[in-house]
Amino acid sequence: MVHHTTIEHVPEVRNHWWWRPGWREGRHYYACHLSFEDRPELYTLVDRYQGALKTFPVLDLIPHPWLHLTMQGVGFTDEINNETVEKIEDALRSNLQRTAPPVVTFHRPVVVPEAIYLPALPATQIQDLRAACRTAITTAQAIDPGPRPYRPHVSIAYVNAASSTEHIAQALDMVDAGPVELTISHVSLMVFHRDRRMYEWTKATRIPIGNNPA
Repeated sequence: MVHHTTIEHVPEVRNHWWWRPGWREGRHYYACHLSFEDRPELYTLVDRYQGALKTFPVLDLIPHPWLHLTMQGVGFTDEINNETVEKIEDALRSNLQRTAPPVVTFHRPVVVPEAIYLPALPATQIQDLRAACRTAITTAQAIDPGPRPYRPHVSIAYVNAASSTEHIAQALDMVDAGPVELTISHVSLMVFHRDRRMYEWTKATRIPIGNNPA
């Protein structure tokens, strides 16, 4: 099933790689995200759009191994001990076993202020999955991560400098590509850094959703 959404590209973009509070070179972070190992159908869609973007120096294209859907941060690795991480993993396994695997569609990308991304539709299924993860993290850590606006998506490029977007949007809109539907089988509890102008994880523990194998 194709889920339609209105694409509204922003007119200008800005550098994504400014250091957010707490971040610095060499510091690593725990997060609960979706990763896409061995999903060639998604890779093919991403390749089509990245092919149209490769001539724009203001964009850092995201290689297949680092494609992910951001869901929920946990905390910096130097602030969370191993016992707490184990509790979080156990709580995630328990909650996700009772969660239905989301089925989502990716199709047309959107230019947002600091990235180019593919919306995950319908958003509600990923939002429900995220809620299950947040509950597990809150239960194990005794800290509520706090509410944030959330639109589930997979970024295909990050912006590295300020620029207008007219030509970028035109290049994307010229691409002829069909939608891709995926069943999400697992969540990854990751340890990642952003030292090289990319989100790269050094560890990813796969936690199955429902009765799916991880």
